[in-house]
Amino acid sequence: MKLLTGNSNKPLSKKISQFLKTKLVNSSIKKFADGEIYIEINENIRGNSIFIIQSVSSPANDNLMELLLCIDALKRSSAKNITAVIPYFGYARQDRKVVPRTSISAKLVSNLITKAGADRVVTVDLHSGQIQGFFDIPVDNLFATPIFARHVKKKIKEKNLICVAPDVGGTQRARALGNLLNVGLAIVDKRRPKPGQSQVMNVIGNVKDKTCIIVDDLIDSGGTIVNAAKALKDRGAKNVYVYITHGVLSGEAVKKIQKSVIKNLVITDTIDNSDKLKKAKNIEVLSISGLMGEAIKRISNSTSVSDLFK
Repeated sequence: MKLLTGNSNKPLSKKISQFLKTKLVNSSIKKFADGEIYIEINENIRGNSIFIIQSVSSPANDNLMELLLCIDALKRSSAKNITAVIPYFGYARQDRKVVPRTSISAKLVSNLITKAGADRVVTVDLHSGQIQGFFDIPVDNLFATPIFARHVKKKIKEKNLICVAPDVGGTQRARALGNLLNVGLAIVDKRRPKPGQSQVMNVIGNVKDKTCIIVDDLIDSGGTIVNAAKALKDRGAKNVYVYITHGVLSGEAVKKIQKSVIKNLVITDTIDNSDKLKKAKNIEVLSISGLMGEAIKRISNSTSVSDLFK
C-alpha cells in the first residue's frame, strides 16, 4: 500500500500518512504556462495498491482534473489497483434535474473518475447517498457523525440539547447525531428562491430554552446556516452550535458566521481552510485523518469498513 497526494489538501494527506506510518509517494504536480496540469510519478509503483488523496474543492476544476490525471498516471505506471480518496466530493450538489435543461454533474464526475481508471472510491459525507449508485465501482461513504458526537459530549456541558436539521434533506443526518446523543430532533423548513440564497419559513419542533446543535454536510456561503441559527434564536433557543463536515466557506462566509448568533462552528479538515480561518474566533476545525486513515488501512487489509460506525 502506498499513498499519493494531490495539491488540494496536503496537510490532511500528511496527517493520514503519519497515522498509517508511511511516506507519501514522491511525485511532481506542476502547471504549464497555459494552465495545463502535468503529473509525474518519481518512484516505482508497479504492482502496488495506491490510494490517491485529493479533495475536489476550490479551485474545483483544477483539483478534479488533477485527480483524473493522477489516476491516469498511476494506471499507466502499472499500479495494481487505484483507490481515489476524495474527502470532499465536489459537484455533488447537482445530483438531479431540479429544472429542465440542466446537467447532472455528480453523475458526470462519477463517470470521469471511473473511466480514468479508479478501482474504488472513498469519500466523506456525500451530499446525497444516491451518488454511490452513480458509480460502477465500490464506494465507501464515511460519516463524520461519531466524531461530532464525541466532541459534543466533551465540549458542550449545557443540558436540554436538541439536534436540528437546517432543511428537510438533512433530517437523516441530524437524526443520526441525535441518536448518538440521545436527544430530540427539530427541522428548519427552508425555501431556496435561487442558488446560493435561502429563506427560513418555519421551524418544526419545540426549541424554546434549548441548546440547538445544527448538523449538515457542508457550509458554502453561510446563508442557510446563519438564517437557520437566527430563526432558532427568534423562537427562544438558548444557544446555537453548528457542526459541518465540509467547510467550503466561499465569499464572505467567515465574516457572516462571526457576526451571526452562532456560538461555535465546528468543521472538519476535508477542505484546507488554514488561510481563511487564521483570525476566526468562533470556528473550530476537527481532523478527520484518523477516520480516513483507519478506513484506508481496513480496505488495504480487506476488513470491514462499516464496523467503524457500529
